[in-house]
Amino acid sequence: MKLRLALMVLLAIFLAPLSNVQAQATSTAKKTEKTKQHKIVYDLSVADTAMHAGLIRQLNNIKRGWPDSQVEVVVHGKAINLLVAGKSTQANEIKDLQAKGVVFVACENTMKRAKIDKIQLLPNTPTVAMGIGEIVTKQEEGWSYIKF
Repeated sequence: MKLRLALMVLLAIFLAPLSNVQAQATSTAKKTEKTKQHKIVYDLSVADTAMHAGLIRQLNNIKRGWPDSQVEVVVHGKAINLLVAGKSTQANEIKDLQAKGVVFVACENTMKRAKIDKIQLLPNTPTVAMGIGEIVTKQEEGWSYIKF
């Protein structure tokens, strides 16, 4: 009986540090997840307004879950009207997302082809020379890529 008790005490002494290490590892993983800077670039090239609404919902979810994340939406091709004042079906939602730090950029190559001037874009909409070039650069910098 004493031998059994002694073995249990030794086992408890041996296992106690292991549980502490596991608790520290879990705590460190949670801290890392909270402090990790998420960087996401979206590639939007479709004119489908239902998809645009879906993108807006997804962006709001990301900013709600990861408020410190960096998010950029590169708009090019047939999607360009999303960023054109008077044609966008999501102008108010884009303004709200911009206030949360989401950056929407318009492709200048697409704008030239569609005869859209910078003044026609929604307020606070920067442009990039090449939409695809912007996406490639972001990926080279370690940003996560989402095709929408």
